[in-house]
Amino acid sequence: MPRGPLYKNGYQPKLSGHETFPLRYGWLKKAFDAVLEQKGNASQRSVFLADDAIARFGVGRNMVGSMRHWAMTAGVISNDGCRTTPLGHFLFGSRGFDPYMEDPVTSWLVHWKLSGNPRNTTWYWAFSYYPALTFDRDALVRGIEKLVREHRGTRASTSTIRNDVACFVRTYVGQPPSVKTGHEESLECPLAELGLIQPTGKRSGFRFVRGRKPTLGAGMVAYAVREFWTNRSASAARTLSFEALAHELGSPGRVFMLDENALADLLLEIEDVTRGAYRWSETAGLKQLICEREVNPDEAVWFLDRDSSRRFRRTAA
Repeated sequence: MPRGPLYKNGYQPKLSGHETFPLRYGWLKKAFDAVLEQKGNASQRSVFLADDAIARFGVGRNMVGSMRHWAMTAGVISNDGCRTTPLGHFLFGSRGFDPYMEDPVTSWLVHWKLSGNPRNTTWYWAFSYYPALTFDRDALVRGIEKLVREHRGTRASTSTIRNDVACFVRTYVGQPPSVKTGHEESLECPLAELGLIQPTGKRSGFRFVRGRKPTLGAGMVAYAVREFWTNRSASAARTLSFEALAHELGSPGRVFMLDENALADLLLEIEDVTRGAYRWSETAGLKQLICEREVNPDEAVWFLDRDSSRRFRRTAA
């Protein structure tokens, strides 16, 4: 298996920050609004650490830290947690695209930010490195433990890794209501609705669901293609092979769990949703994506809007 970004010298596995809580509905909006309200204030850096943080966010101290973690990871606030981002304004601003995370586009975007980014070790490893479609928690734990051992000087206890793996699973698999968890716990994470991971019916068994994703549009794929292409190489290559898009570590095909036919169908629409910035080509049996012009991050955000408007028109019809 290719070594890839998780095995580069100097890579530091990240296995905490979420305080064992998966992302919940409303958290990204709350975190974005809180940071936005502090803009220009001397207390901006302490919005998640302030004495009134528990009252402000309406959750416990550990959950406040978890909200900050997820908002930074999703890219709606800056990596230092002190500033809002253009993506955050697009989603949750005064005229936000989807302030309540009601559109699947937003959930797909958050999934991409989590699982397409090598900094999120367990998420990236599970979708890009894990070699099978079925798994249990112990299999993921063993894989992450082996990765950690590769990086001498990195310390992570088995307990820490197990907590990270448990949070990963709960991000994508909802829990049935019980006396212990209650109804609120069963509705934890909006990413569970994407259907990327399902229980197998066996004890602690799960499977990745590969194939066509009905709620995933070409606009989201185009957004992911731009980030994947940019991060993949600093060169000015104008073409990217279908093989890379479908199978490379961190590629849209792997992260979205698409089979080749499903990915090809979405790439056929990419010229339209990007207004010609990217063009799909199958000349002489060579399948590749052609970059006709550079796409900046602000333009890429608006690819997402194309997906939502298309679904609205289909529903209205």
